[in-house]
Amino acid sequence: MKYDFDTIVDRRQTASLKWDVAEKELPMWVADMDFMTAPEIREAVLKRAEHGVFGYSIVPEEWYQAYLSWWERRHGFLMEKEWLMFCTGVIPAISSIVRKLTTPAEKVVIQTPVYNIFFNCILNNGRQVLESPLVYDGLRYRIDFEDLEMKLSDPQTSMMLLCNPHNPTGNIWDRDTLQRIGELCSAYHVILVSDEIHCDLTDPGYEYVPFASVSDPCRENSVTCIAPTKAFNLAGLQTAAVCVPNPVLRHKVWRGLNTDEAAEPNVFAVSVAAAAFEKGEPWLEELRKYLLENKNRVREFIRREAAGITIPDSHATYLLWLDCGMLCSDAAPLATFLRRETGLYLSRGDQFGGNGKPFLRMNIACPRAVLEDGLQRLKAGVKALPQL
Repeated sequence: MKYDFDTIVDRRQTASLKWDVAEKELPMWVADMDFMTAPEIREAVLKRAEHGVFGYSIVPEEWYQAYLSWWERRHGFLMEKEWLMFCTGVIPAISSIVRKLTTPAEKVVIQTPVYNIFFNCILNNGRQVLESPLVYDGLRYRIDFEDLEMKLSDPQTSMMLLCNPHNPTGNIWDRDTLQRIGELCSAYHVILVSDEIHCDLTDPGYEYVPFASVSDPCRENSVTCIAPTKAFNLAGLQTAAVCVPNPVLRHKVWRGLNTDEAAEPNVFAVSVAAAAFEKGEPWLEELRKYLLENKNRVREFIRREAAGITIPDSHATYLLWLDCGMLCSDAAPLATFLRRETGLYLSRGDQFGGNGKPFLRMNIACPRAVLEDGLQRLKAGVKALPQL
């Protein structure tokens, strides 16, 4: 491989949220990677830093063209420049959109188990969470469309948050599924907000479908949040975009982002995004292969060494959703036990809602040696596990 994903980078003492843990603990929880970003992106950061003047920044043409070219080339979706707006992050954008496009006490539909911060974006803004739980058959997740339609038809439902691809299950929603969701949302006048931040982290041979590319109803009734931050490990640089084809919705979203002061880039936000989309593709292709090897290693190890844990079928993100249902009905005590006894720090499934209680989420975006350490800790913890 041209790029190095095996070297361990010491992230302790760097004010890292992920690594702000005790000395002997191994964090495999929050969704950022332990790899250095692509060297081409690091070069762009250094070049900008060497300039030495860090005043207010604008969003230049280069930023727009980088997004437009990437989505057309990688995902077959031809966006227009006018559809795009800069924002400081997907979550700030979603919170702003919830505030601007819904009113207090209205309901926002989410498909649980889902990224736990979705709950915050809704509840912290005085809206109601309305869960439409995904159906799990022990192998994979699917949408319960009868339940989803019932929730969307509620007169108090005004918005749906879609996670595409889905975190934490790793599902890639196919075109037919997305079209059906779009038709339901249009029929019941529910705005669809699609979080597509994990879109470039599909397994080799698998591709995601942009929601807005599926049909006219999907395009005209959607707001899409996108960013290079997950795929290229840039979350700390706070750079993202919102794509809104419908001009009426777009104006409202634009007003919200500017009112909330979430539409101005820091001095590195534009250059790193442009570098990622213009020069980072070879690095990303190698990353996807490495992540798949990590996933396969975890699946094999758990099958042989961690009886009682299974992993649903999935083909996106670098997060594995560990089904611990044969060990316990609630994995929260298991997460506490693993961290206390082995130092392995995983995410508790109950915070994702739905049927998440017996699950743990594991971040496998790390060098192979770190992954092996985590797996051995998991094995030791499961072997020492008392009755929960």
